[in-house]
Amino acid sequence: MYETIHSEVKNHVGWITLNRPDKLNAFTEMMNREIMEELKLLNQNKEVRAIVITGAGKAFCSGEDLAGLSADADHKEIILSRYKPMIETLASVEKPTIAAINGAAAGAGFSLAIACDFRIASEKASFIQAFINIGLIPDSGSLYYLPRIVGIAKAMELTILGEKLQASEAKHYGLVTKVVAGESLDEETQQFAEKLANKPTKAIGLIKRYLQKSYETPLTQMLDYEANGQKIAGQTKDYSEGVKAFFEKRIPEYKGY
Repeated sequence: MYETIHSEVKNHVGWITLNRPDKLNAFTEMMNREIMEELKLLNQNKEVRAIVITGAGKAFCSGEDLAGLSADADHKEIILSRYKPMIETLASVEKPTIAAINGAAAGAGFSLAIACDFRIASEKASFIQAFINIGLIPDSGSLYYLPRIVGIAKAMELTILGEKLQASEAKHYGLVTKVVAGESLDEETQQFAEKLANKPTKAIGLIKRYLQKSYETPLTQMLDYEANGQKIAGQTKDYSEGVKAFFEKRIPEYKGY
C-alpha cells in the first residue's frame, strides 16, 4: 500500500514504521504524505486507541533527504506544503501518540519525535537539532515543542549549538519518557502503548486538546474549557464504567467511548 512507510495494528495499537532504512529514514515528499494519510486512517479507526511511530533499521529519522533538494529549493514552500500539514495532522490526533526512537533522530526527525505525546528511546538513540549545522533554523514544530519540553534556556543550547544528545541525557532533560535496551524497544513500547490504549480514550483526547491551548489561554477561559471538556467526558460510557468500577472496587474496563 505504501512505498516509504509500513503500517500495522497490534492489539489496539497502530504502528507506523518509517521505512527507508538505507537512507536513515530521511523524509521525502512521498513519506510526508504517506505519514499524514496513515495518521488520519488510524485516528478514524475505532479499534486503534494508541499510535506508535518508529523507524526501520538503525535510525529513527535523519530529517529531510538533502540529496533530493535542488540548490535553489524554496524552503518556505517545502515546509508549508509538506511539514506543516504533517505536524498539524499529528497534533490533531486525539489518541495518545508515542515515538519509539530506535536510533538517531535528527533535524525534522527530532521534530517528529517531540511532536508525539510520549517518547520511548532505545539506549542507542540520539537526538540532534542539526539545522544550524547547515545554516538553517529548526522547523517542523521544533521551535514550538522544544521549549515547552526542556525550557527556553536548554532549547537555545540545543538549537544553536547543534550538539548531539545521547538517550540518557535526553531522559535527564525530559525529552524522553523512558530509556530501554535496544533489543526490547518494540516490546516495551507495545506494552506502554497498550497501557494507554486501555485508558479512557475520549478523556485523553480532551486532555490533549486543552493542554495544547493552555499556553496561549487566560485562566478564566481555561476554566471554561475544562468545564466544557468535563461535560463531554462525563457523558461517555467510559466515565460510567469508571465510576461503577470504583464502587465495585475493581479495575475498570474502558472501551474508548
